Amino acid sequence: MLRALCLAFLLFAATPAAAQTPEATPIVIGASHTLQSRHLEGPRTINIRLPADYDADPQRRYPVLYLLDGGVDQDFPHIAGIAQHADISWTFEPFILVGIQSVRRPFELAFPSTDERYDDYQRPNGGSERMRAFLREEVRPFVEARVRASGEDMLMGESLAGLFVVETLLRAPGLFDTYIAISPSMWWNRESLAAEAPRLLARHDAAPRRLYLTVANEGGTHRRGVDALVAALEAGAPAGLDWRFTDRSTSETHGSIYHEAALDALRSLYPLPFREGPASRYPWFFVGDPPPLSADAQASIALGECTPAIARRTMLAEIARDPAYWRGMCVIVDYGPALPERRSAR
Repeated sequence: MLRALCLAFLLFAATPAAAQTPEATPIVIGASHTLQSRHLEGPRTINIRLPADYDADPQRRYPVLYLLDGGVDQDFPHIAGIAQHADISWTFEPFILVGIQSVRRPFELAFPSTDERYDDYQRPNGGSERMRAFLREEVRPFVEARVRASGEDMLMGESLAGLFVVETLLRAPGLFDTYIAISPSMWWNRESLAAEAPRLLARHDAAPRRLYLTVANEGGTHRRGVDALVAALEAGAPAGLDWRFTDRSTSETHGSIYHEAALDALRSLYPLPFREGPASRYPWFFVGDPPPLSADAQASIALGECTPAIARRTMLAEIARDPAYWRGMCVIVDYGPALPERRSAR
């Protein structure tokens, strides 16, 4: 049985006085559905947000981001805010957001552990394979029957959900196209997944896939497990895997990393090109008349519409150093602070 409900956030419910205001209107950011899951043996809530222009172009299809810990009281609202930012900023591609609510996180997100240290607070665990079956056989068909999905699927999660993202990439790489693992709990089961990573990566085919990996300042076995995964990727990433690791250990904690890293991941993985300081005159940019367009900018304009195929990738700092040179250029910009980063050679 499927049950659809409006996913409304009632701002007037924040205080008793506000809740009594009759003219208050709910703010609706998506729709909530209940799936009766065979694999997880009970009802599961799925929350869906569509791009703002979804109805304007009935032919357009969108990538889908499957968000773990995607309940209304979990990470769905703040990632929905990032999705709305895509709608209005034009800096990265709009996407369909599908939040999968977690009910028993250690069971749904972690593979089996024999570490006796978890007996008191991480039991039961070990149902990650059933969670993958739920995503593959129940969630994805449900979503694809109801929305215009492009076929480009992402999986994102943080902490224990980030562990699930990494495990899924390693054990079932064809399940998604793009994997976003934010500060994954690679300490799980005495870092056994990182130890298995070289063997699992060696079994991958050369199909194109992407991984965005980042870590905060957790240190200890958490960081040691992430570093071991990075070492395995550097030594033996499959030919088709385009991966990126960003070290946020000097700028973020485990509690603060998610929103900033999620925004950076989507901007870097799905950037939209634009013309920097269009060729028309913007008198507030320059003292007096603007300088002539650079030869490179003229060549960029001559190529026609600004598309990813002709865009030059740059950083805002580069544009700021010589705005006259970049004026009129078709660019894709890397946003955010310069952080320690390692990338694949692709």
